[in-house]
Amino acid sequence: MISRKSTGNFTCPRPNFSPVEFLSLEEGLCVQMLHVGPFDREPESVAKMDEFLRERGYENDFTSTRLHHEIYLSDVRKLPPERWKTVIRHPIRRK
Repeated sequence: MISRKSTGNFTCPRPNFSPVEFLSLEEGLCVQMLHVGPFDREPESVAKMDEFLRERGYENDFTSTRLHHEIYLSDVRKLPPERWKTVIRHPIRRK
């Protein structure tokens, strides 16, 4: 749902954030990487993370409560895809 907010001589759409919730997560041990570029190139960054883990004796630890996370740092409406920044985070454990 979009509501409207007056900003001077024109009206712009304003998103309805009423269904948004804030949660606290206990993530535990994780590996993360700053991915720079379009979302469809994230698998390349994930492959680098997986190699980093293997070299150090760790592995991914995905469960129903320990999930892949992405933190979007860029406004995709204002930047070209090659400048998008995303933190990719995976839960891990020692092998």
